[in-house]
Amino acid sequence: MKRTLLHNRTPRPPLILIPFAAVGLAIFLIPLIGMLSRTPWSRLGSLLTGPIVTEALRLSLISSITAAVIAVLIGVPLAWILARVEFPGRSLMRGLVMLPMVLPPVVGGAALLYAFGRRGLVGEAVYESTGFLLPFSLWGVILANVFIATPFLVVTVEGALRNLDPRYESAAAVLGAGRWRVFLRVTLPMIGPSLAAGTLLAWARALGEFGATITFAGNLQGSTQTMPLAVFVALERDRDTAVALSLVLVAVSLAVLVMLRDRWWGTS
Repeated sequence: MKRTLLHNRTPRPPLILIPFAAVGLAIFLIPLIGMLSRTPWSRLGSLLTGPIVTEALRLSLISSITAAVIAVLIGVPLAWILARVEFPGRSLMRGLVMLPMVLPPVVGGAALLYAFGRRGLVGEAVYESTGFLLPFSLWGVILANVFIATPFLVVTVEGALRNLDPRYESAAAVLGAGRWRVFLRVTLPMIGPSLAAGTLLAWARALGEFGATITFAGNLQGSTQTMPLAVFVALERDRDTAVALSLVLVAVSLAVLVMLRDRWWGTS
């Protein structure tokens, strides 16, 4: 009984940690307070319904949702291979897939431009044969979002696959289920929460993508100008609009992180 009480007791942090933790919290909290203090609350509704904002919001939703769907289609197979298949160079493959998580987004956009631009490694052949040009188009925005956001889904799903008890899949296989049926009926449902979390995280990352998008797809109003790019332009022309758009992005990002707390940290 005594051990149970000691185990359930909330641990007290060493006093020396509290000032450092307070400074750390302030670093994250003060900028948010500064933004809230500059928010034009009385004009917020009219600012968020203006034509520039609504067009940027429309493009952001289309590109980020499409990118999240593509991330699932290509990310789940990648995660499965990385988690379940042993082969030479697997660590290198994982590093390449995760690289956009640590790569400066502008560098990622430049790499996309050299690969899929009009004079790029692949883009030149595609353009000459079909006339299709990825940069400075909505599909260019989507590709930049996929490139940046997919690793977040892969790392989440791979972790879930590694922690999955293989006995359930083995039992289904013994009962006569084929590999595809086992994957659809057993594996996917069991990693469903992690897959949903990874998809949501990838969507949120795509929604907030800036560097790769502006480098690869440009900043064309009505064509490629998403919400983060609209914030960048509005900072020079209309600070109130920039703050209003930033507030929306902060609210969405914070909501996603709060919803993912159980999946990532196992806390409430």
